[in-house]
Amino acid sequence: MKFTQVRTDTFESIQINAAIILNDFTPATGTYQKTAILGATTGGSTFNSNPTFVDFGEDVDNVPPNTMQLKRVQYYDPQLTTTFIALDTPLGKKLVAAADIDATDTTHIVPRAALSEDDFGDIWIVGDYSDKNGATNGGYVAIHVKNALNVGGFQWQTGKDSKGQFAADFHGHYDLDDIDEQPFEIYIKAGSAEPT
Repeated sequence: MKFTQVRTDTFESIQINAAIILNDFTPATGTYQKTAILGATTGGSTFNSNPTFVDFGEDVDNVPPNTMQLKRVQYYDPQLTTTFIALDTPLGKKLVAAADIDATDTTHIVPRAALSEDDFGDIWIVGDYSDKNGATNGGYVAIHVKNALNVGGFQWQTGKDSKGQFAADFHGHYDLDDIDEQPFEIYIKAGSAEPT
């Protein structure tokens, strides 16, 4: 069984359980406020950085396509998809994308055609990491999607004897104020033993 083995430290570096979706997370301390949880989800979540590459050598004589020194990432289109089963007005506004909450009736979400900078907001997906995932020193994998916007529209699916489901397709966006900053970042922190 020479080629059917794994490293002995595998469980120390495995991501387990469903992640949570947050609007704020502090990677330095691995902490968040319960109010930062956007809502309960079902079916897990998926993140993809979606890079688009440009090959500057593909039309150069005597250079084969996919020469590593001539390939660059043109841009990223980070995508976080999930399905919420709990909904409140702030999350509903975020799922509509371009919308306002009525100032005189906070149960009323008013869609609009024009996007504003306030429609974009950071989103985090954070999941347990490693065999040490206690409440104080737990490890985590965290992805920060910057300037996220739900581009899939407000989606609501119901069913007999089932929970309502609200699908989301968040994409990160670049910012003209710092155009060289990529619209996502990743943190991976191993846990440590909980204090006794």
